[in-house]
Amino acid sequence: MKLILASASPRRAELVRRLGCDFEIRPTDAEEVSLPTAEATAAANAKLKAHSLPSEDGCVVLGADTVVSSADDRPLGKPHSEEEAFAMLRELCGRTHTVITGIYLTDGRRSVHAEEKTAVTFAPFDEETVRAYVSTGKPFDKAGGYGIQDKELGRLVVRVDGDIDNVIGLPVAAVRRLLGEYFL
Repeated sequence: MKLILASASPRRAELVRRLGCDFEIRPTDAEEVSLPTAEATAAANAKLKAHSLPSEDGCVVLGADTVVSSADDRPLGKPHSEEEAFAMLRELCGRTHTVITGIYLTDGRRSVHAEEKTAVTFAPFDEETVRAYVSTGKPFDKAGGYGIQDKELGRLVVRVDGDIDNVIGLPVAAVRRLLGEYFL
C-alpha cells in the first residue's frame, strides 16, 4: 500500500514519515471551508482534501486538517495579519483550548474518518513573548496562530493533555490505527 498525503504542510509530511510506509506528497488546491464549530471545519476540510485527488489502485489518500478551538468553542484558523495573530494568541493565553485534527482516508472504494482532540493550556498573556513570536512570521501558516514546536513560544505552553503530534498537525498513532484497521 502506498499513502498519498493531500497536503503541502512540511510538518505533516515529517509526521507521516514516522508511519514508515511508502508515501507521496501531493498538495491539493481544495478550497477550505469554515463552519460554525472547529470539529465540523476540521472534518469537512480533511474530506475535501482527500477527495480532491484522484484515487489510484493500491493507494490510500490521506486528507487532514487541524483547527484550534478557542476556550469558547470558536474555530481559529490561520491568521492573515500580525494583528490577527497577536489577537489570537492573546485570546489563548491564560486559558485551555482544544486542537482538533480531522483525518480522512480513502482508497476510492472505502473511506474512513476520525477526529483527534488535544487540550493545550497556555500561561497568562506575556506581551513581549507574543510580540517576539509574531514578528518571526511563524504564526501565519498555522491554525490558531502558533506552532507548539516553535521554541519561541515555549514559555507560553503550560500543559498538553493528549497527543502532541495532533497539535503539530497529524495524530500519527490515530492514522496508523486507522490504516491497520481498514486498509492493511
